[in-house]
Amino acid sequence: MTATTLHPLMGVRLPVPVASTQGTLALALLPRSEPPVPTGDAHAGATVVAIDRRQRAVVEEWTRRFVQAAVEIVGGDRPMSQLLRWTLPDVYDDLRRRTMLVARAGGHQPGLARVQPVRPRVLSVHTCFIRPDAVEASAHVKYGERSRALAARFERIEQRWVCAALDFS
Repeated sequence: MTATTLHPLMGVRLPVPVASTQGTLALALLPRSEPPVPTGDAHAGATVVAIDRRQRAVVEEWTRRFVQAAVEIVGGDRPMSQLLRWTLPDVYDDLRRRTMLVARAGGHQPGLARVQPVRPRVLSVHTCFIRPDAVEASAHVKYGERSRALAARFERIEQRWVCAALDFS
């Protein structure tokens, strides 16, 4: 064999055909042939039950303020007592636990003064009214360059909305 003889490169692996759906989620990997069907106002949020537009806006704004307060409490910038009236006991206990863990890790006393180097911002809130007196929400919160997602459930109890579940992702 001489140095001028060229040999074609052979692939180490043989190509494997890809199915149109894979895995347990059965994601469709083929492109859509038709555009999605519009379902109304894209900014109206999801609704399982019919809700007045004005009531939806009030609840979404209240949800945004609640989430903003919750992330500031966990970060140590606000006192826990600000959400006592607006949470069920299990949610309040979980917020207290999270707040104490963050405070211990950061070496500060929670709720006395601003301790976070960057103020968290709630970028978006999406709600779904599952009953006239129950709303599930997701929120996108930005901490400087980092993002977090929160999921919450709010229920109307004795003429006020209270947080029945709160999950930080």
